[in-house]
Amino acid sequence: MTTTERPRPALDRRRRRRRRALVALGIVVVLVGAALGQRAHPYRLESTVEIDAPREVVWDVLTDFGAYPEWNPALVGMAGELAVGETLRFATDASDDALVFEPVVREVRPEEELRWEGRLLLGGLFDGEHSFELRETDTGGTVLVQVEDFRGIAVPFLTGWLRENTLPDFVAMNDALRERAEAGAVAIDDA
Repeated sequence: MTTTERPRPALDRRRRRRRRALVALGIVVVLVGAALGQRAHPYRLESTVEIDAPREVVWDVLTDFGAYPEWNPALVGMAGELAVGETLRFATDASDDALVFEPVVREVRPEEELRWEGRLLLGGLFDGEHSFELRETDTGGTVLVQVEDFRGIAVPFLTGWLRENTLPDFVAMNDALRERAEAGAVAIDDA
């Protein structure tokens, strides 16, 4: 053995460390790329319903959180102040196993739009921006569009679950909101 040769075990250890570092770097690059891709191309769920009631009635039903247990099959225990930057709190159902979310209000335009943004655990993993848009129809009714854009590295693995479980909740909530708002509009007309 000459003095310029290195012992094999030391060389092997350095190669293994270098390989591990490259693998770790590769994983980080893939995760960052996935997160950036999800930010640019969210997975969207959307449900639209036409309601035979004016926007002010629909807005009043939508924002009366205290009444949600009476009619809303998808969001229970909704609480919080409707002001930009405030935190809302709601559960997906009344069971002990319900998911509890605490999104931050991003937009409040009475009779036009309500939007909040939330995340599960930490940002970039599973984030959602939820909105309700109210559009007036030619006949004085309202088109309600409920949308959620999901982003994060976990989203591509959950799209089937979201489509099968969350989208039906949107539809159920829209239908229930329509029934309540139309009943409220009839009560106003009868008064």
